[in-house]
Amino acid sequence: MPRTRNEISRKVRLTASQPGTLNKDAVRGMRWWIAGLLFLVTLINLIDRGTISVLAPIITSQLGLTNLQFAGINTLFLAAYASSQALSGKIFDWIGNRIGFIVAVLIWSVAAMAHAFARGFISLSSVRIVLGMGEGGNWPGATKVIAEWFPVRERALGIAIVNAASAIAFVVAPPLVVWLQLQFGWRTAFLATGALGFAWLLLWLLFYHAPEQHALLSSQEYAFIRENRDPSTAMQSPSWWKLLEYRQVWAIVLSRFLADPVWWLYIIWLPLYLYNVRGFSLKQIGIFAWVPYMAAGAGSLIGGWASGFCIARGWSVNKARKTVIALAALLMPAGILAAHVRNPMAALALISVVLFGFQAWIGNVQTMPSDFFPESAVGSVAGLGGLGAGAGSMLFTLATGFVVDHFHSYIPILVTAGLLPILATVVLFALGGPIRRCTMQNATSI
Repeated sequence: MPRTRNEISRKVRLTASQPGTLNKDAVRGMRWWIAGLLFLVTLINLIDRGTISVLAPIITSQLGLTNLQFAGINTLFLAAYASSQALSGKIFDWIGNRIGFIVAVLIWSVAAMAHAFARGFISLSSVRIVLGMGEGGNWPGATKVIAEWFPVRERALGIAIVNAASAIAFVVAPPLVVWLQLQFGWRTAFLATGALGFAWLLLWLLFYHAPEQHALLSSQEYAFIRENRDPSTAMQSPSWWKLLEYRQVWAIVLSRFLADPVWWLYIIWLPLYLYNVRGFSLKQIGIFAWVPYMAAGAGSLIGGWASGFCIARGWSVNKARKTVIALAALLMPAGILAAHVRNPMAALALISVVLFGFQAWIGNVQTMPSDFFPESAVGSVAGLGGLGAGAGSMLFTLATGFVVDHFHSYIPILVTAGLLPILATVVLFALGGPIRRCTMQNATSI
């Protein structure tokens, strides 16, 4: 007899369709439509987050902020964001993906619009904290939805689609935000970008349900999604303390602590770096700053596709994931060269290589919670990984502001950022061991 509501729903739906036939209203490839929803919400998430970076030259000037104060504002955001990822992972495991995303998007959309009313360091810091609390739910939620909707061999590609949005956002954001600023002022730019989340919520409410309850999912696709699924997925969500007993969790947390600061370095500081060091005008930033993020989007899709391609051709998950992760890590020291070349466009090209490598790297690392653990733990493990990522990024962001203010140079920061991914990969492989499913028979709820 089925033990959970989901299993009952699955039994009823499978009974209603004969093998080899489609449900009456089924949509072909429904899982890719779900990935599309995640792509859109992540795109909005990063546009809302990145608007402040694009407008940094204007905001810091008008509000009288130093580099260290700007770093402090972003560090407070990261502190809230990292804490929220850990908490949100547990909440998503508890209340489910549908409601979890509704709550997260409502919080961050209101906060994004509230940036328009900031008057100084304190008010801007306050709205960034609330934004971080809301946006922190996106990644644990997206990881959990992909684990729920995709078979093991396609999960890296599913995550890659979501990650591609985090890169494409910074292709879209610079010209969009600069245009809004030039036409209507920077405060209106925040109002416009913040309103995007409310439009997405309508799509989410209309189209998202769990696979077991989705009227547009065919029985054939449902069976494909469930292939090689661990039977322990119906267990309760394990506590954080239980999860921290596993070295695989620590491998994910520590590797992201070391590597994620590279991504945040370029998200937060690239416009200011191009403006202050490479002599770009705000208009030139709008024209050229999207290039590294386009490369990042390509890296995300290629990295996710590559590991899935290898698995489909008989490679083990362990070999496929680690090969892509290692090759991607070897690209990121290009940032060291970017610090020393004279030509601004050459520096931008090398930064593009870094972000290509990072997105190929992170897409496979973010898949590992679902490689190691059952679905009931994926949100929590992803959230803990996000906590590690946020903590490392927070420290690195503060260090960047301090170094730039006191030594007037980005070179030490870019060199360090070039070395961190190599160290992160060594830690990930050494501590995580072979990529295979952990048994969690005695897991308990927090």
